Amino acid sequence: MYDQTEFDRDFLKTRAAQFRQQVARRIDGSLTEEEFRPLRLMNGLYLQLHAYMLRVAIPYGTLNSDQLRTLAMIAERWDKGYGHMTTRQNIQYNWPKLADVPDILDALAEVGMHAVQTSGNTIRNVTADPYAGAAADEIADPRPVAELVRQWSTDHPEFQFLPRKFKIAVTGAEADRAILKVHDIGLQLVERDGVIGARVLVGGGLGRTPLLGEELRDYVSMDELLPYIEAVLAAYNIAGRRDNKYKARIKITLREEGMEALKEQVEARFAERRGIYPNAVAELERIEKGFAKPVYKDAPTVAHFNALTDRGYAEWAETNLVSHANPDYAIVRVSLKGRGATPGDITADQMRALADLADEIGHGEIRVGQDQNLILPHVHRGDLPALRAALEGIALAEANTGLVTDITACPGMDYCTLATARSIPVAQGLADRLRPIERELGQVTIKISGCINACGHHHLGHIGILGLDRAGVETYQITLGGDPSADTALGERTGPGFAYDEVVPAIERILRAYLALRKAPSETFLQAVRRLGTGPFKEALYEEQKDAA
Repeated sequence: MYDQTEFDRDFLKTRAAQFRQQVARRIDGSLTEEEFRPLRLMNGLYLQLHAYMLRVAIPYGTLNSDQLRTLAMIAERWDKGYGHMTTRQNIQYNWPKLADVPDILDALAEVGMHAVQTSGNTIRNVTADPYAGAAADEIADPRPVAELVRQWSTDHPEFQFLPRKFKIAVTGAEADRAILKVHDIGLQLVERDGVIGARVLVGGGLGRTPLLGEELRDYVSMDELLPYIEAVLAAYNIAGRRDNKYKARIKITLREEGMEALKEQVEARFAERRGIYPNAVAELERIEKGFAKPVYKDAPTVAHFNALTDRGYAEWAETNLVSHANPDYAIVRVSLKGRGATPGDITADQMRALADLADEIGHGEIRVGQDQNLILPHVHRGDLPALRAALEGIALAEANTGLVTDITACPGMDYCTLATARSIPVAQGLADRLRPIERELGQVTIKISGCINACGHHHLGHIGILGLDRAGVETYQITLGGDPSADTALGERTGPGFAYDEVVPAIERILRAYLALRKAPSETFLQAVRRLGTGPFKEALYEEQKDAA
């Protein structure tokens, strides 16, 4: 992992000390809430429905065991004993007291963590493939590039007050696990003539106007990557709309001006900035040394294969294990969607136990996925039975990653000021209802957002659910056919929405229809929707309304 420099440590300590003074001035009344608002947002602090919420960055989704223990300590000491993993590889604390936030930031700084630029109209936390450095299909580990971009973007003086927030994602594999096409900039590492560079996508985003990103350049060399990204930001900073926050993202700029016009502006600014970071490649090489692959152990793997005779273990292995670049190892997906769980929530005790397991058998690394689950990226197959047994002891062994009960959901109206409907109880109700048939249904992705801002990525769900307020009543719109994979697709809206107490049985009707309509058990839900279209599923969805009429 990246090893912080003295500059990094001093920066975080200074930033935390500055915010401590700002908090003191807010508490003694020297600053009004209106004056304090931009200051707290620069440090990831939101004012939600019931309390402040602190969003902590987990750059490119990578944690070491000491950092996870610190997150556990913060949850226990200054919150209510748990944290919430988000779809952007952050962790949120929903109940900190304002007076305690400076102490939290100091504790984070001690382990190289922070909340800088996790909010505001600036470049947000840089995200990446959660399997980076371990995946069997990657051509290069994207995390060094993500770290380079993080360093460049942190407190960049030109881009602290953009027209709107700006999100960047990086992947090093063809199988897009970073969802590049829904980011303002998506960087896919590619190889040309034996040299690694980046393909650049631009203009993706969800929210009230969901659009998929388009290719801006098919290749940018590593020595020109930072000035090229900077050229994109500079062009957007000038051309992006500031008169309407709903039309301020770069995706709207692209739609209004067209790709050729945007490309022309970017290239003009790129020509001006070329060569302004002559040390970027040397810095990237320095960073890469911190991401060397772990020293893999040479040991028998027979324990894993012997354990496959146990049905429970076999089911867990089928859903929660992913191929590793080293055939003696596996990538382990740790589900945070157990029975009765709030999607993405993890307790302090679970964090500490998982940190210990990472040290014992996982080379000290933990990842956060965009699906609100955690990942142990390097586990020897011989250690898998003992790992699963330990995970069972902390209620983290649910064998459901990728299945219909592995539901992604934003906090919704239980916490969020912006939310217009509840997400968490809908997710819990669906999981309870569908658990008896989850393995029969196979790979089905359900994503839920409690408002149009789409923090639950509902547009990308095979089944998406969007909660809205209709004349004071919670109403849930349903979309079908979304896809968060490399074949990224936005779901198609089915029609009128459903009341809160109707949405769970409505989703069950869709899935029962799938079981009846699929050609064979091997045909996934998404494949069936693409083969048949949404028509048969809409018919099942609204059949009770037809009967009532």
